[in-house]
Amino acid sequence: MSNKEELASNRKTQILEAAAELFAEKGYYKTTTADVARVVGVTQPYVFHFFKSKEELYLAVLQKAKEIILYAFSSTEASMEDLQKSMGNAFEGLLKSYRNEMLLMMTAFSIPEPAIRNYVRAGFDEVYERIRGAFSDAGITDFENQARKFIGCGLLITMAEVLQLPNLFLKD
Repeated sequence: MSNKEELASNRKTQILEAAAELFAEKGYYKTTTADVARVVGVTQPYVFHFFKSKEELYLAVLQKAKEIILYAFSSTEASMEDLQKSMGNAFEGLLKSYRNEMLLMMTAFSIPEPAIRNYVRAGFDEVYERIRGAFSDAGITDFENQARKFIGCGLLITMAEVLQLPNLFLKD
């Protein structure tokens, strides 16, 4: 990779990170691509060099979030008895390390744009399939319902984070 390509790749990453933070803080409608450009220290046309619209930028942030979630759950290895707890720990790690991305995945379905809603719906289906498969492979009884419960618990925890209601966080 040339220096120019590396710089562009780094800038794109910076744009995605700044966008995730701004979208999580201000929401989709109150965040502009000019806001993102200002945080990164580039021009708005430079943002449009990578992302043709704000919606495309938002979808790229959601793509990154989904990949992070899928990786975390795919790389969790534990015995049948410990898998759910290990995956729960992985989820906690996601909320700590990738808070903005996790909050965006949770709240993105509230945005009425069809492309965003469809992407989020498909993303949650992918996450469910990944968790269901891991539970099935581990030999967990009633793996489909256990996967649903696991995701439901994660959604509740994330919603508590969005609403800043720490008393709703589940503790061991």
